[in-house]
Amino acid sequence: MQPSELIWMNGDFVAWEDAKVHVLTHGLHYGTGVFEGIRAYDTEQGTAIFRHLDHLDRLFKSAELYYMPIPYSRDELRAATHELIARNSLHACYIRPIAFRGYGHMGLFPLEAPVDVTIAVWSWGAYLGEEGKQHGIRAKVSSWRRISADSLIPHAKASGQYLNNVLAKIESHKAGYEEAILLDEQGHVCEGSGENVFVVRDGTIHTPPQTAGILDGINRKSVMEIAGDLGHPVVERDLARAELYLADEIFMTGTAAELVPVREVDDHAVGDGKPGPLTREVQSTFEDALHGRAERYRDWLDVVSVPTRAA
Repeated sequence: MQPSELIWMNGDFVAWEDAKVHVLTHGLHYGTGVFEGIRAYDTEQGTAIFRHLDHLDRLFKSAELYYMPIPYSRDELRAATHELIARNSLHACYIRPIAFRGYGHMGLFPLEAPVDVTIAVWSWGAYLGEEGKQHGIRAKVSSWRRISADSLIPHAKASGQYLNNVLAKIESHKAGYEEAILLDEQGHVCEGSGENVFVVRDGTIHTPPQTAGILDGINRKSVMEIAGDLGHPVVERDLARAELYLADEIFMTGTAAELVPVREVDDHAVGDGKPGPLTREVQSTFEDALHGRAERYRDWLDVVSVPTRAA
């Protein structure tokens, strides 16, 4: 991670090295926090945040699911993010807003602990690497199942829940793969450790439904719309594990990873072991949307309203 100059914390701009929380912060002990991963891109229109308001809406919905009233409005967080990017002289960056139960109360009943809000921005390349975006990655089906909706709330992007993803990610890494794919409690394909999954068979794109315990990915929705506009049908349905091995193409989407092809799952080559033509077509249009080159999707961009200082 390349540190920036400033972080926004509870309404103030704080030096990166001074952005600290107490060791008895409730969220540190119990995982009581919700967050978002967002990206801003350097476009012809200026620095632009991809689907910023959609991400902020999801942050507030996640907080509501965990009874965490965020003490700022969406407009306030949007304006703070714009100013933070400008103050840090960043033309493109990763953005991490997080709301968490802070210091002041311990124990499992959290409602008396304050809700703190922080926004950080920094330069961060593709999560699975540019090589992965170009040539595809190797994935492993994890032995760890995706958390059940009977136990937690998969639709919330909540801090403590990500221990599930961490276990899957470590397992896949130690086995020599770039990413993990988790199954749901029924044994159906769910998602990657940080991405949604798409499987192409006979010209149709298939992706797990909301009932499979997935996070409702914003890039997932974007890619589904793009694919439909390109004339490729997208079907949301349960997917058997074996369909990963029988797929013509597989790709994954997420804010950190963007869109990355999968060339191999559990040592089974996907198609001919290279990113397929449908994946490439959707990926190309998606990249155009991210970088402001696609007029059709220009309204997905939130152009930073505060001029970015010259680097």
